[in-house]
Amino acid sequence: MKKAILAEKVGMTQIFNEQGQLVPVTVLKAGPCSVLQVKTVENDGYEAVQVGFGEVKEKIVTKDGSGKKVIRNPHGATKAEAGHAKKAGVAVPKFVREFKFENAAEYVPGETVIKADIFAEGDKVDVTAKSKGKGYAGGIKRYGLKSGPSGHGSKYHRHAGSNGSATTPGRVMKGKKMPGHMGTEQVTVQNLEVVKIDVENDLILVRGAVPGPKKSLVCIAESVKAGK
Repeated sequence: MKKAILAEKVGMTQIFNEQGQLVPVTVLKAGPCSVLQVKTVENDGYEAVQVGFGEVKEKIVTKDGSGKKVIRNPHGATKAEAGHAKKAGVAVPKFVREFKFENAAEYVPGETVIKADIFAEGDKVDVTAKSKGKGYAGGIKRYGLKSGPSGHGSKYHRHAGSNGSATTPGRVMKGKKMPGHMGTEQVTVQNLEVVKIDVENDLILVRGAVPGPKKSLVCIAESVKAGK
C-alpha cells in the first residue's frame, strides 16, 4: 500500500463533469491525519504507520479499549495511543489506525501530516466503513429469501422455511440463513473513482455510494485492483 487516509462521511450529492454529465458522488472529509508512531521490523516485527484522525479531550480516552472499563469513546484512542500522540507532540486523536505503507520509513511522527492531496483526481480507491445498522431483521430482508404465497389460505408468508432435517443430522446446520441482527458490519467498496479533490477544505469526492451513516469513520486506501 502506498496511499491511504482516514476520513469522515459528510453525505451524498451530485456534480457535473467536463462533458456535462451528472455524476453522483459521496463527499468525504479526509484528514488531516497526524503520524503518531512508525512501527519497525526491529521493534515491532513489521513496518506500519500509526495515524490519528480527529481530536478529543484526553479525559474521555478509554483505559484499554477492551470494553470492560467505563467506556466513553469505545472506538477511539486508548490511553497508550494517547501517549503516542503526546510523545509525538500532537493532539489526542479521536480515531487511531495503522497503514502498512511501503515507504513507512519516510514518515516522521509529529511532523508528517497526511492530507487529502495524497490522492489525485482519477485515482481508484477502496473505501472501508461500517454499514448502517438495521436492527433485527427477518430472512427475507436480511438475505433476500423468497416469500411464501400471499393468499389468505396460506400459513407460510415470510417464514424462513425449514430449519433442518429430521433425525439425521437432527440439528440446525451451521451457516443457516435465519433472522437476526442486520448491518453494522465492515464493508469495503472497491475501485471507486476519485472525482474531485478540495485541498483547502480537506474534501475528497468519490463516484458512487460509500458504506455507513453520515459522520461515520471511513478508510480510503489505494485500490488493490488499480490498473487491472
